Amino acid sequence: MNYKSLLAKPFANVIHNSIRKGMMHAVQHQDLIFKNLVKQGAKTQFGKDHRLSAGMDYKAFSQAVPIRDYELMKPYIEQIKAGKPNILWKGKPIYFAKTSGTTSGVKYIPITKDSIPNHIQTARNALFCYMAETGNTAFANGKMIFLSGSPVLERTGDIPTGRLSGIVNHHIPAYLRSNQLPSFETNCIEDWETKLDKIVQETLNKDMTLISGIPPWMQMYFDRLIERTGKKISDIFPHFSVMVQGGVNFQPYRARLMESIGKQVDSIELFPASEGFFAFQDTMDQEGMLLNTNSGIFFEFIPAAEIFNESPTRLSLKEVKLGENYALIINSNAGLWGYNIGDTVKFVSLNPYRILVTGRIKHFISAFGEHVIGEEVEAALQMTLEKHPAKITEFTVAPLIQQGEGKSYHEWYIEFETPPSDKQAFSLSLNEALSRKNVYYQDLMQGNILLPLQIREVQKNGFIQYMKAEGKLGGQNKVPRLSNDRKIAEGLQQFLIA
Repeated sequence: MNYKSLLAKPFANVIHNSIRKGMMHAVQHQDLIFKNLVKQGAKTQFGKDHRLSAGMDYKAFSQAVPIRDYELMKPYIEQIKAGKPNILWKGKPIYFAKTSGTTSGVKYIPITKDSIPNHIQTARNALFCYMAETGNTAFANGKMIFLSGSPVLERTGDIPTGRLSGIVNHHIPAYLRSNQLPSFETNCIEDWETKLDKIVQETLNKDMTLISGIPPWMQMYFDRLIERTGKKISDIFPHFSVMVQGGVNFQPYRARLMESIGKQVDSIELFPASEGFFAFQDTMDQEGMLLNTNSGIFFEFIPAAEIFNESPTRLSLKEVKLGENYALIINSNAGLWGYNIGDTVKFVSLNPYRILVTGRIKHFISAFGEHVIGEEVEAALQMTLEKHPAKITEFTVAPLIQQGEGKSYHEWYIEFETPPSDKQAFSLSLNEALSRKNVYYQDLMQGNILLPLQIREVQKNGFIQYMKAEGKLGGQNKVPRLSNDRKIAEGLQQFLIA
C-alpha cells in the first residue's frame, strides 16, 4: 500500500464519522448558519437596503428579502466589479466565477474567503466518505483526472475571474498535485477538441485510477481513447476504479459509459455549481445525495409549481416533504441572498436529508399545458430502455406545434450508440411511459389533442457537432434535456439521419 492511501484511510474515517454525526443535526446547523448570515449581512450594502438585522427570524427575513435571479442581483455585482467593498458580503470577493447565462449573458458569481472552503472541502468529503464506506483507498496512489475548464484567470477590476473548475484547480492540495492530470498547460487550452486530444496523449500510458467530469464529456474522452487503441478503458487503465460525475442525471449515460469501460466501476455523484457545492453522494447503498447543510449555505425551498408566482411559499429545511419538487433557493456567505439557482430537487430521505436533482426550472415543455419536466422524460426513457435495450449517447425533447392541418406532438431527438431492435415499439413504449409519468400528457393523448411522440435520429457525434456550432463544446456545458421552444430542435436539423 502506497503512503498516500495508507494515510488517507484514518483521515477518511475521521471525516466520515464527523459527517455521520453532523447529518443528524442538519436543522440546528441551518439555524446557526442563518443567524450568522443575517448578522454579517446586516453590515453590508445589501443588508442596509433590505433592513437586515442581527437576531431577525426567518419569517421576517423572507418578507424582507425577495427571491431573485442573477438579473436582479446584477446591480450589486456591478458595484463589486467597480471596486466597492461590503456590498453583498464583508470586504470584496477573492474570485468571480464566470459562467454563461441564457438570459443574462456572462454571469459573475462572487466567491469569498468564507465561501471557498465550501467548494474545496465538499469534494474532499465526498471522496473520504467513499473511502470509509468501501475501503477502497488504492486509487489515491494512481493518477486522477478532472475534465475541467481552463485554470487561466483574468481580472475583473482587481478580482481574479475564471471558470469555477479553473479556480478550484488552484486550490488542489499539494499532496495531490503529483497525482493530477492533465498538465496545467493542457488544462489551459481553450479549444475543447485540441485539449481532448492532448489529454488523451498525456494520459494514455499513465496509471489512471479516478476520472471525473460531466458524463457526456467523459464519454468523449473514452471514445477518443478507444479510437486510438482499439481497447476498452479497463484494458487501457486496469486500476481505474472510481468515476466522479455530476451536472446531469447519470442514468441515461450509465450503460454506454460502462460499456466503454468494459467493467462496472464505482460512481460518486456530486451537485456543484458556481454558486456553491450543494450536495454529494455520501454512501453507496442509499438513493440521493446528502444536502450540504453545514457549509455556509442556508437553503430555502419553493414548491416548483409556485416558482413564478409573485409571492411563492418559502420553506426552510425543517418544513420540506418527501417526493415533492422544489426550486432550490440559497443564501450564502458568498453574498447570495434569496438566490434562485434554477435547479429543482426532491427529497428522497428526511433523516438524513438526501436529495435528487430533478431538472431545471426553465427546462420544461408546456406548449399544450402538460408541463413535462426533466425528471419525467429521463424516467420514461429509462423505463423504455429496460423493455427495449439500446444505448443512448445523448437526447433532447422539443414540442412541434402544427399550424393548420394536423396535430401537434413532442419530438425526441436521440443519438443512439446502439439503436433498439424495433424502433417503432421503442417509440410507442416511450410514449406510454411518459403518459404514466405525466397525467396531463396522458390527458392530451386521450383527448386526441396530441399525437404520440415522434423520434428523430441524430447522426453519430451530431450533438457534439451541434454544441461545437453553438460555441459550447466542452467545459461544463450541457445539452438541455428539454425546452419549450424549437431553438435546439432547429439547430439539430442538419445533423439528423436522413
